[in-house]
Amino acid sequence: MPLALACAAGWPLSTWADDAANQTSPARPAIDFFRWQEDWSVLADPRVPRMPGDALKYLAFSKHDPKRYLSLGVTLRERVVSVDPPLFGAAGGGHQNYLLHRLQVHADAHLTDNTRLFVQLENALAPWLDHPKSVDANRLDLRLAFVDTQRKLGDGLFKLRIGRQEMGFDLQRFISVRDGPNVRQAYDAIWADYERGAWRISGFVSQPVQYRNLSAFDDFSNRHLLFGGVRVQRRLTAGSEVSVSFSDFRQDRVHFLAASGNEERQSWDVHYKGNAQALDWDVEGVKQGGSIDAKNVDAWAFGSLAGWTFKQWGWTPRIGMQLDAASGNHNLTGRVVETFNPLFPNGYYVTMSGYTGYTNFVHFKPSLALVPRDGVKLTASFGMLWRQTLQDAIYVQPDIPVPGTAGKPGRRSSIYAELQVNWNAARNLAFSLEADRYFVAPVLRRAGGKDSNYLGVEMRWGW
Repeated sequence: MPLALACAAGWPLSTWADDAANQTSPARPAIDFFRWQEDWSVLADPRVPRMPGDALKYLAFSKHDPKRYLSLGVTLRERVVSVDPPLFGAAGGGHQNYLLHRLQVHADAHLTDNTRLFVQLENALAPWLDHPKSVDANRLDLRLAFVDTQRKLGDGLFKLRIGRQEMGFDLQRFISVRDGPNVRQAYDAIWADYERGAWRISGFVSQPVQYRNLSAFDDFSNRHLLFGGVRVQRRLTAGSEVSVSFSDFRQDRVHFLAASGNEERQSWDVHYKGNAQALDWDVEGVKQGGSIDAKNVDAWAFGSLAGWTFKQWGWTPRIGMQLDAASGNHNLTGRVVETFNPLFPNGYYVTMSGYTGYTNFVHFKPSLALVPRDGVKLTASFGMLWRQTLQDAIYVQPDIPVPGTAGKPGRRSSIYAELQVNWNAARNLAFSLEADRYFVAPVLRRAGGKDSNYLGVEMRWGW
């Protein structure tokens, strides 16, 4: 999903009543994946049907300007998880059943037509999970806190956002908000972009937030983890877009199988997405260079999704195909690090289970999606996974090597079956289910791994 600021252009200062006879009543905004992109100024229109809680969704700062207001909101996600076992069992551990609870509350203050302040707090808990990590639990912390503004500049629009914020590009393969686990990724950043016609240029510098769960409000960022970049997007047609990005990632004291030390990694990314009638596609390629200590980095990755939707058929079937790959190291003791670093990956891009990292792998996945009724989608998939090179390990999310697999024979790592059910029960309420069954290859079995199962049942509610 392209990143954008949710500051709307200024509206005329005429009253709603003047135009009531000539305009259709505005629709209530949907509960967005990025809550800061919602525009609740429509509640200034008395024709919009009221719902419980609207008195706190729109608190006007001005009687004459509907774009100046305060809006409060809540996001709740509850996910019940059953996994057997984590990491294919190669590092010990057995069947686990646990809950991922995430509660977020926010305040969105539109101070003027062009400037606003957004603040969000988060409570994330993982009851019954053995040894929860920083992505699983965060009892109470500052989730987001930023100010953004926009101004006309020539024939285009300039936007600026400063503070703790989220970034997610396209399908979020490599720069994501990490929505799959319990604690989403934020960045203490300065973000700017300029839009003119079919072009958009964006740039950012950031210190990605590092998460702890020792006490309340203990998350932090510092100069030991830095991330910045520039992105150019061009809309080709109404249904297609191409983008080119450059990013610079720096992290101190990293540990890869092939190198340890301070990492400086530059990434060039080319992305092309679109749709034409029944066909849709999304293709992305990344080339990485840089260094880790005294070793050079030379890595790459590729991702693609395509599908054909039979719009005239019952249940609107879509036949999909997914092909992905990422480099691994051909010589762990050599002078070059070829292991791809997915940076801030979307963990559920392959499956929600986290059994597959976007490193040293080749992935092929056909799928069938059906829509039996409005708001309900069923997807069945079958995936096949191989290592790109035998000398490097098999990796799980985000880039954790499975012990005992590096340098061992056997290119195939696993095959899996996946079933997803998504139900948008109401405008602000959704349910989902995912069941995965992994069948491990001999290389994982020799390392102590075994066939593995994942089941996740989720509820999302927003106000």
